[in-house]
Amino acid sequence: MITVKQLMQIGQKAAIEAGKAIMEVYDSSEFSTEIKNNNSPVTKADKNAHHIITEYLKETHLPVLSEEGSEINFLERRLWEYFWLIDPLDGTKEFINKNGEFTVNIALVKRNKPLGGIIYRPSKGTLYTGSKETGIYKIENNKQAQISPLTKRKTFDEFLQKDHVRIVASRSHPSPEIKSFTDKFKKVTLLTMGSSLKFMLLLENEADIYPRFGTTMEWDTAAAHAILNASNLGVYETELRSELIYNKPDLRNPFFIAF
Repeated sequence: MITVKQLMQIGQKAAIEAGKAIMEVYDSSEFSTEIKNNNSPVTKADKNAHHIITEYLKETHLPVLSEEGSEINFLERRLWEYFWLIDPLDGTKEFINKNGEFTVNIALVKRNKPLGGIIYRPSKGTLYTGSKETGIYKIENNKQAQISPLTKRKTFDEFLQKDHVRIVASRSHPSPEIKSFTDKFKKVTLLTMGSSLKFMLLLENEADIYPRFGTTMEWDTAAAHAILNASNLGVYETELRSELIYNKPDLRNPFFIAF
């Protein structure tokens, strides 16, 4: 049977090749943008990346659930043990605004838990990959650096006691709830970032907490969630006890706090 390590290697290749296709569109003189039924934008880059990733993942013989794929009924999905959950281009608004803060997200999910994650930032050539089975790595400029997991998980109360907390928020989706959240802490530095890169600021200890009080979908969070779990970090529902789960009948996430 194919191993998690082998699956992750295939996912990495898919992410990098999709990134090349995304950058071809990004670097072109102009590209058109369509608006989907849910009012979110989609470009040629989203569609090209989806096609490339799904072609690569065919060799794994696992089902694929993609933001840009056709809708799959829960009655079929609920029978899946392992599957790929992908966002071919996370941060389409950042892509359109040409600020480079967009990613390719590929997650390997087992039933309702993210098992492994791959996040690729094509504008910088930076790839994050991680699972409890394989460890966590950042690959940049052909150099691979292993990221050690925390020795133990942090608690929310620890942050409330700290003199200074770094909180990361969405660049494209500001939320009025963020102000009341930040008021809980003694002193706050607020950072903004696009796409799943917000989670990677937590991974690299450049931020402490990422609260999200707006709509996200499962493919927005699954890859980062797997990487954070492997690093002893969590993506919690706002009651701070249970973590996000996946392959639900409704693919929208509840609000969450990651730390």
